[in-house]
Amino acid sequence: MDTVFKIYFPIKNYFKMKHSITLLFALISFMGFAQNPLLIPPTLSGENIALTLQPGSFEFFPGTNTSTFGVNGNILGPTLILENGQDVNITVDNQIGETTTIHWHGMHVSAANDGGPHTTIEPGEIWNPQFTVLDKAATYWYHPHLHMKTNDHVLKGIAGLIIVRDAEEAALDLPRTYGVDDIPVVIQTKTFDANKQIVLGTNALDTEVLANATRDAFINVPSQIIRLRILNGSSQRIYNLGLTDNMPFYQIATDGGLLSAPVQLTRLMLSPGERAEILLDLNGMETQSVYLKSYASELPTGFYGAAQVGMNSMMSIPNYNSNPLNGSDFDILQLAVGEPTGGVTTIPSTLVDVTPWNESDVDATRNLLFAPKNFGPSNVVNGPFVINGASFDINVINETIPLNNIEIWELTNQSMIAHPFHIHDVQFYILSRNGVPVPANEQGRKDVVIVPPQFGTVRFITKFEDFADDEVPYMYHCHMLTHEDDGMMGQFTVVGNPTAVSETGEEIFSIYPNPTSNVVTLNGHMPATIELFNTSGQLLEKKEMTGGNGQFDLSGYASGVYYFNVISAESSKAYKVVKN
Repeated sequence: MDTVFKIYFPIKNYFKMKHSITLLFALISFMGFAQNPLLIPPTLSGENIALTLQPGSFEFFPGTNTSTFGVNGNILGPTLILENGQDVNITVDNQIGETTTIHWHGMHVSAANDGGPHTTIEPGEIWNPQFTVLDKAATYWYHPHLHMKTNDHVLKGIAGLIIVRDAEEAALDLPRTYGVDDIPVVIQTKTFDANKQIVLGTNALDTEVLANATRDAFINVPSQIIRLRILNGSSQRIYNLGLTDNMPFYQIATDGGLLSAPVQLTRLMLSPGERAEILLDLNGMETQSVYLKSYASELPTGFYGAAQVGMNSMMSIPNYNSNPLNGSDFDILQLAVGEPTGGVTTIPSTLVDVTPWNESDVDATRNLLFAPKNFGPSNVVNGPFVINGASFDINVINETIPLNNIEIWELTNQSMIAHPFHIHDVQFYILSRNGVPVPANEQGRKDVVIVPPQFGTVRFITKFEDFADDEVPYMYHCHMLTHEDDGMMGQFTVVGNPTAVSETGEEIFSIYPNPTSNVVTLNGHMPATIELFNTSGQLLEKKEMTGGNGQFDLSGYASGVYYFNVISAESSKAYKVVKN
């Protein structure tokens, strides 16, 4: 006769036991940590840079090939080494069999070179951006930006770092031997199915922690000052970075440049899209190991990765509570300390001048409100989310900004989850968060800022300079890629002369919407002859218009750039239009 044992426990202890079991499984999964050498991406530099987006496979797990996308390889992409002031000519060859884009995240380039959702690269096509590097020395990155596909393409593996160097940084005694004492660290999490294939879409079971696409990663480092260039390249997860035994480290740079002086820390919160450069003092630590960790147990409620993402049990994300990473401390990278290499041995006391714009010079203030599209217990943390009440519409320009405007942007988060806000084209300085000045390590140049939940606020100041284009927009959006793909994004144009006018002050001509998906309206002085050309100069259509406005139906044409030549009695002028 079989004996059946029944175990009873008070219901009030259930959640405590559930958390203990979760921690046990997490501990078991991490017992084999530090078995795989950290992948160090190769570098590319010089004026001409060729990038190929390609399908591939990669062994995240020994003996199992996982289907991936990569840049010039199977996973991730090469680190681009650029110099401030140099001209670059980049070719991006799309061989992944899907439409995509490549965005130079954090870099100050024209809208046409920015690589947003409008600048699509069709399968088999080559995109050729050319620009002068205007950015300060810092760590930037590149990744896809096709609307509703950004998350999938990043999860599959398309991402790479960009290191910009300049004279100011070169004059400092800092580690800069790539892969030895100047180490790239791209932190990501992924979900894998039973066949060890990457799960795409919105899935909160991102239980695998990767450093440079490496599980259980380690790297041998010298016993001296080393520099980590850290990118949070994850879709959603926020990391609360620290070292073993609360060992101090020194932050020297934010997203877009060096700080005025190193800032000693034991914790550094990094949200998706953010970068930070830190120095570790490993002098005299030969044979020891230091772990880069995320102390997620200390994350506040409402920050993705905390034990609780909503204000109560009803406010949650599917599968979130069963993910052992959430609310638990975990290792990211083991640093195995060896002999010194004769590099840097001291932390510098000062770095560079950091001079924010003056609030008294502000030309305009803009207000953005983040909120769930629909209010409900799950919507307030799971979305979809909107900005100023609107989801992203590729045919709508949300903000028009005069060239050289100095502006303050005020962000308010009405949802119950923190959002990392990113703006293209510019770097900004954070003035306050929740009405309080930010700490010293956040007072440098930024292009991503975390906005706390429950009516959290952020104010920043920036200047829109150098590039004006009244037709091709830049983006601003949440950098939680699932939120971005679901429509938490807007777009703006920077205009030098917003509307052409005659000497009498009357508008001469306008084209809208631009970009367009199909029909475009032309409005202005008539009669006029309107000619439509493609970028090869081929005449596609010609119409005589006599009324105050006319329309062209572009639905039969492929996506891309076209030109209208408007010929009137007074003048002839070309106008560019983007067909999505």
